[in-house]
Amino acid sequence: MDKTIQFRYRGARACTILHEEALRGFVETWKKAKTAGVTLPETKDPNYVSFETLLVHVLFQARDYMVWICEKLELPDPGIKPAPGPETVEAEVDQYLDHLLRQWAKPLTEVRGRQFYNPAFTARWNVDYCIDAMLEHAVMHPTRHRFQLEELMEARG
Repeated sequence: MDKTIQFRYRGARACTILHEEALRGFVETWKKAKTAGVTLPETKDPNYVSFETLLVHVLFQARDYMVWICEKLELPDPGIKPAPGPETVEAEVDQYLDHLLRQWAKPLTEVRGRQFYNPAFTARWNVDYCIDAMLEHAVMHPTRHRFQLEELMEARG
């Protein structure tokens, strides 16, 4: 993200910068774990079927958080292309990540601070979030998956 972009609400600026750091960190860790031959744990979660589905999941959610925020704030569509599928995501991840992050901050620059706290909206997974909390969730999602991969690499030696 261009850190010179001005925001009416600096909390949105902070979360946007932290989101970029978290996503880039996750992708870097994902690449290291895949190269190291780490095995994902067996689970019924379809997002953990393969390294590729995990990467798609994190990218898909990053896009979906901003789409949801724009819907709730009645802002225009953020113009973020859908994430690549599992078959092509590894080859396209760097280009897609740059696109996603360029588009991610734009919708929030003119939104006033009070709109980030009130009202709360129900997320797609049936939990209530104010916009500020969803931004924080968007930061933590790739952070948590990065943590999981780091632990798997550490356990592998």
